[in-house]
Amino acid sequence: MSSPIEAFDQLALSPPLLATLVELGYEAPTPIQAATIPYLLDGHDVLGQAQTGTGKTAAFALPILEKLNLADRQPQALVLTPTRELAIQVAEAFQGYARHLPGFHVLPIYGGQSMSIQLRTLRRGAHVVVGTPGRVMDHLRRETLSLTALRTVVLDEADEMLRMGFIDDVDWILEQTPAEKQVALFSATMPEPIRRVAHRHLRDPKEVKIRTSTATVSTVRQRYWRVSGLHKLDVLTRILEVEDVDAVLIFVRTKTETTELAERLEARGHACAALHGDMTQALREKTIEQFKGGGLDIVVATDVAARGLDVLRISHVINYDIPYDTEAYVHRIGRTARAGRTGDAILFVAPREMRMLRAIEKATRQTLEPMQPPTRAAIADRRLTQFKQQISEILAGQQDLDFFYQVIGEIEQEQEISAHDIAAALTWLAQRDRPFQHDEKADLKELEAARPEREPRDSRDSRDSRDSRDSRPDGRRERRPRESGRGASDLDKVRYRIEVGREHGATPQNIVGAIANEAGIDSQNIGRIEIFEDYSTVDLPDGMPAEIFQHLRRVRVRQHPMNISRLDGQEPARKRAGSRAQPATGDNDNRPVERKPAQRRTPKPADDL
Repeated sequence: MSSPIEAFDQLALSPPLLATLVELGYEAPTPIQAATIPYLLDGHDVLGQAQTGTGKTAAFALPILEKLNLADRQPQALVLTPTRELAIQVAEAFQGYARHLPGFHVLPIYGGQSMSIQLRTLRRGAHVVVGTPGRVMDHLRRETLSLTALRTVVLDEADEMLRMGFIDDVDWILEQTPAEKQVALFSATMPEPIRRVAHRHLRDPKEVKIRTSTATVSTVRQRYWRVSGLHKLDVLTRILEVEDVDAVLIFVRTKTETTELAERLEARGHACAALHGDMTQALREKTIEQFKGGGLDIVVATDVAARGLDVLRISHVINYDIPYDTEAYVHRIGRTARAGRTGDAILFVAPREMRMLRAIEKATRQTLEPMQPPTRAAIADRRLTQFKQQISEILAGQQDLDFFYQVIGEIEQEQEISAHDIAAALTWLAQRDRPFQHDEKADLKELEAARPEREPRDSRDSRDSRDSRDSRPDGRRERRPRESGRGASDLDKVRYRIEVGREHGATPQNIVGAIANEAGIDSQNIGRIEIFEDYSTVDLPDGMPAEIFQHLRRVRVRQHPMNISRLDGQEPARKRAGSRAQPATGDNDNRPVERKPAQRRTPKPADDL
């Protein structure tokens, strides 16, 4: 029996890839990586069952990169993902792992991105293509994507593709690939339709099943902030001012970031130090002893450097960079709430990282609480409270104040001003660098700038579980109109007809996905859907711009154009001047609405309030 794999250098990976993993702070393979990478390197097909956030991307990306012929610019690997966000995320992961592979190129392709850009990049050549089923099919029909040199196909989150109605598209794409290829299929669950796809396209696959038993202690309060508007460093310094902190452990991804962030926090007056793997053992021990004894209040660390760190006074763990997998998150926040104490864990999450947040919640079986960055008013109030408390403690203490009473008396006599005025002037001096007052107008602008962007569609909870059905007198089932807590039920609806129905295999999920992605309409604002033999009807909010309407006519559901039209025969109005609605391009790829970001002002440090 082979020994368990506990380090990446036990795998048959080349030095450039191993060097990258060290730089990225990867400590040891996750269970899915340790089980899958050897099989894929040996050329086996793999049927993997694991949740999001277990490290699947590295499990298939590293073997693909290891076996690439960089001299051949034809696509050698194709990764199919259910959503635009995941396609971008996987492509970025490939690019990150390949930082020491000169000439490597990966191309994400998905609906909503200009087709001409994708065509131009395909002509230049790409070693790996990551795409959503709809856009990949589009390129294959146009013969703009050649799969003749394909060696590996990966189906990522196959159960999600099944739920969204893409599994037949995936089946069709696999039929266009070379007979001799390696296939890896990953799915959180293994329903029968996915097993059928695996049976048709995988050859004697090695099965890998990872059970997640991750959980966190209830004494840790877990919160997250969606990174938007304000700069991360500015928000971090505000949190450090407002929270009741004792010692804080901040996690970042790389050793370079530990030093940079520690220096910036030190410049803002915090007793802070970095902790990373390149430190000598003597310096590491000195830093930890200072942290334990109160000589340091903040340590910025990587996952590798924090291994074995046991400091009881850690009150807060802040994930400045989101971890790569759920296990790392649990290990990080386990550094607080020790020895029966309570603790706080705060996670910074970028919009495209929301699916990792959901994976963390699922793995830990706890819902993280959203938080707002502390406002200028909250910081000013906190500073004023601390100042008053300091005054009370000094007056109640054993300090000898006789000399200072004498100084005040001299000022009163020499300048003929009252002790009250002198106290006011001294208070102003005390708060000059850390103001006790705030600008209400600046607060309003700041809150607006920090308003989170729309959450990516792939981070939503199961949309279809909210869709209930009513029985009709004739025994048929009817979908209820969707309702939304944001006033969707108050919107005026118009009924549209689309030319796909039961005979085309259309389902409500297909229709919702196509309209929500391509028209930019929140799925909760899509009303009643009725499916008939050769057509369907759907209620949509009134006021759809003509450009979006014309685009929807060409969008395909189950490979058939929708040819949408209003049942009342009216034509949608042309877009008004200044409207932000934009016609999307491409097919049904489950992408979120892309909004133009609000103009942001340059943030100032919290100390500059």
